[in-house]
Amino acid sequence: MALSKKQIKQLRGMGQHLNVLIQIGKNDLTDAAIQQADETIEKRELVKGSVLDGSGLDAREAAEGLAEALNAEIVQVIGNRFVLFRRSHRKDIEHIALVRE
Repeated sequence: MALSKKQIKQLRGMGQHLNVLIQIGKNDLTDAAIQQADETIEKRELVKGSVLDGSGLDAREAAEGLAEALNAEIVQVIGNRFVLFRRSHRKDIEHIALVRE
């Protein structure tokens, strides 16, 4: 699912107010980190992550690795932080209503 420019703009605005929920540390992208990120993005659809100083990855590499593993879209990468989006399959959460072109 490719996001349009308007949808990315909408999600970037929403992502500014999020707290960091995913942290990539010195072990980089382990299976446990990917599993935790999968559970988090399934509950929230839009998550913010950060890369700690001890990691061998930069924020772009970490975001691309997670996005590929989670089948998610990269919304934004700034400094050591990134925002990812993936539509949740859960029925018990409030889904993000994306704007249309």
